Amino acid sequence: MSPASDQPQPWTIKLGELDERMGVKVLEQSAERVVITAPIEGNRQSFGLLHGGAMVALAEAAGSWAAVIHGSTMGKVAVGLEINATHHQSRRSGTVTVTATAIHLGGSTTTHEVILTHEDGTRLCTARITNFLKKGEIPA
Repeated sequence: MSPASDQPQPWTIKLGELDERMGVKVLEQSAERVVITAPIEGNRQSFGLLHGGAMVALAEAAGSWAAVIHGSTMGKVAVGLEINATHHQSRRSGTVTVTATAIHLGGSTTTHEVILTHEDGTRLCTARITNFLKKGEIPA
């Protein structure tokens, strides 16, 4: 809590083990919008393409972080309810940018649209994630 306010301060993104292994970099963070990047190299499947599961993991990270930021201002934590993803294309190299944009920021749920684009501007994946907000402390 802020000394000047009874309102909890927004949570700041902390990378987890998977995020670090995937090479995630945080560019922007708010409840309304989280933007991250990750290299394709190191996140490829057997055929040398960016792994579809990696795309979903990145989408979930960005959308969940935005939900946690929103929930933290109300003394709540976010837990995932549902995620879906449509894979449009893939790439073998370069960087992917992941942008989670709020569709709904409520008192008990949040929904974010997450778009993954290649550095060449091609949309690789579109995802939507819904999180439930419940009372609780965010683990340190």
